[in-house]
Amino acid sequence: MNTRASGASFEEQALAHLQCAGLRLVARNFNTRFGELDLVMREGESLVFVEVRYRRHGAFGGGAASVGAAKRERLMKAAQLFLQAHPQLAALPCRFDVLAFDGEPDAPRCEWQRAAFDFDLTG
Repeated sequence: MNTRASGASFEEQALAHLQCAGLRLVARNFNTRFGELDLVMREGESLVFVEVRYRRHGAFGGGAASVGAAKRERLMKAAQLFLQAHPQLAALPCRFDVLAFDGEPDAPRCEWQRAAFDFDLTG
């Protein structure tokens, strides 16, 4: 499976996982000049930006650890553009979650980190 197909497969798994937990899909694969927001979800009155990661090997900390400072900065900038494009959602409380898959692709372990990092969408 190529990287793009693999990413789409894990995004589908993440979406199903989040929907089973009661979140509702707002947007997927929102592209900006800063990168892509994998999933944008609603949980109650909160808007949740979800980064989906997969790593076969955990040698470097696994999928969740792969969202470093530079990636977080790009995600925050992409989220600002999303909110500018959807002003009706801009007043909602926001958070960034990471849904990480680690291990073999046919039986990965899933870890959902709610509010995975601090952010400031006003900057």
